[in-house]
Amino acid sequence: MKKSEFYVNARNDLKGPLHGVTVVENTTTWAGPMAGCVLADFGADVIKVEHPDGEVSRRVPPFVSDSGHSLANETVNRNKQSVSLDLRHPEGKRAFLRLVASADIIIENFRPGTLHGWGVGYQDVAAVKPDIVYVSISGFGQFGPESDRVGYDPLAQNFSGWASLNGEPQGGPMKAPTYLGDDLAGLHGALGAMAALRHRDQTGEGQHVDVALVDSLLYQCNGALSAAALNLPLQRMGNQFAFAVPANNYACRNGHVFFGALLESHWKLLAHHLGRDDLADVDLLQRIQRRDELDELVRDYCAGLSTAEVIDAFNDLGLPGTRVNTFAEAAKEPHILERDMLQPTTLTDGTTIPLTGPAAKFSRTPTRVHTPAQPLGAQNEAVLATLGYTADEIEQLKEVGAT
Repeated sequence: MKKSEFYVNARNDLKGPLHGVTVVENTTTWAGPMAGCVLADFGADVIKVEHPDGEVSRRVPPFVSDSGHSLANETVNRNKQSVSLDLRHPEGKRAFLRLVASADIIIENFRPGTLHGWGVGYQDVAAVKPDIVYVSISGFGQFGPESDRVGYDPLAQNFSGWASLNGEPQGGPMKAPTYLGDDLAGLHGALGAMAALRHRDQTGEGQHVDVALVDSLLYQCNGALSAAALNLPLQRMGNQFAFAVPANNYACRNGHVFFGALLESHWKLLAHHLGRDDLADVDLLQRIQRRDELDELVRDYCAGLSTAEVIDAFNDLGLPGTRVNTFAEAAKEPHILERDMLQPTTLTDGTTIPLTGPAAKFSRTPTRVHTPAQPLGAQNEAVLATLGYTADEIEQLKEVGAT
């Protein structure tokens, strides 16, 4: 299918499928902002509330413009408005509660109990807006023996057991190179928000949604937690697969390819292609026992060829394989560009950079990076005015340090 065919019935009058939904996001760093980013990309009107000093992501390198714009901030806080409020200040708290009175969803990712202590926790907000969907994202969740602990992405990866299986078989535990726990918690936060919003629309009932980084990682661990509870063996596999042989990264003359014989038909095709008809009927259990031998067979085949020669041959045969790209190489892949995964975005200082685009594609309500991350408090006056604040009152909030 061509892109034009997929989007043939697209509407241009909506920002996305969540157009009309209002989200107030009181977050920092990555997990909470990611949940808000997903909803903003889907077309929701997301108002990000930050302390007047600005949140952490604004100060995280690398910086992508002479004005000091952080790539992290631009990536995760695009498509949002920015309002600065000090929620520890009585007037800042009062303004926040006025703001949430017209919201559908609240997202926060502070340590459990923090916002309750400031008077803007779930019960405080629900008293103002009973049907609010209030999403809390934290390292260990809102309840449980470890819930009051400080929790960040690397801690969640290691506490959950995830890091224990990552890395080469003879190596030690290793965290992911990306904020995997934060990203998954952000996705579950957005999914939880949409599910709770659906329930609210059907019943009129709001609720508190509790998302933990640890839980999110465990949910996406392909049953590893259950296997461990059942005393089933778990082993670090590196680039190999427990249920597919051969499968690995293989060195070619000019780089690496990844190949995996995930189906019996894949193995038969490969065996014939390698001139080893005698191995074509070796089943999976036998291949697992002969893993090193068969791995070496593919390794020898790849060593004398270029990555393009290997992948072209595999594509012709219908075998699953790919060149192992760096991110720099992936950024030039025609397929990735055609999928709009890099979208030229002009920042508020006039610099244009390619920002990673939304993953989900909607044929009727397309999603895009519409606006860059905003300067801190850029929408203070506009948003506060909609809450009934006069120009003098807005100036007074600033003078007393509430904004």
